[in-house]
Amino acid sequence: MGDLYEIAGHLFRVSGARLCEAVRRIGGFSVFAVADGEPSFSFISGGSAPVMDNLQYSFRYEDVDGRFGRFSDGYMLALVPDSEDPFFMWCHDGGTVVHLDGNWSMRLYRFALWVGFGLMTLPHDTVVIHSSCIVHDGKAVLFLGESGTGKSTHTRLWREYIDGAFLLNDDSPVLRFEDDRIWAYGSPWSGKTPCYKAERYELAACVRLSQAPSNQMRRLPVLNAYGAVHPSCPPEFAYDERLYDHVSSFIGKLLSRVPFYHLACLPDEVAARLSFNTVFGK
Repeated sequence: MGDLYEIAGHLFRVSGARLCEAVRRIGGFSVFAVADGEPSFSFISGGSAPVMDNLQYSFRYEDVDGRFGRFSDGYMLALVPDSEDPFFMWCHDGGTVVHLDGNWSMRLYRFALWVGFGLMTLPHDTVVIHSSCIVHDGKAVLFLGESGTGKSTHTRLWREYIDGAFLLNDDSPVLRFEDDRIWAYGSPWSGKTPCYKAERYELAACVRLSQAPSNQMRRLPVLNAYGAVHPSCPPEFAYDERLYDHVSSFIGKLLSRVPFYHLACLPDEVAARLSFNTVFGK
């Protein structure tokens, strides 16, 4: 029957001996395993990948060319390493099955699982956000910024200098709108930091980071806040009207419930205390 996992309150099944074993090998997924329940979608291996006839987004990471777009009646992802066979993910419009097949290299299928999870949960007020998420006193704070901005450094400084602060996820926490609130969930995708927690906390604030010769922090108006969070949403979903409608709707709910700040800072204790005191009113 396969293995069951629950991430951000979404229960899904992984089916097929090969795929089950592949997912078990990914660090962090075991934390999200559950014994029973009714899954809302599933991942399966095998099948013949369709032909992408509408390329919507292309990217490159390390030695892999990534292509996301549409085939005749659904979405698909192709990951093509320079000197290896490709890996494919696809799902049909309105369907609840994500297909995976190709070169079973962990770096490929782990990313495909991330995209597939995003496709299945996006219509349910759920978005994976590229960020580092810290928790203090039962509330989560999201630090946003492009790679190399210092997100991981800043959350490390919180853990060093702010009593009781701990990391929820260092790369891809999941935000979900539930009960008229925004919740931050841990996920099995945490970048280079192995931080995997099947926990959720109400989101207290989002902070966009930038490097600067001194420490300054200010609250952002709504338009600037939109510009702060938009680049941290999955870029694969930004070029399809249907998908981006869901992203935009979620951002609207986020902006109306959670304050946004910009922190221009040095990588030091003063910056960590400034952001902590500003967010929590200390």
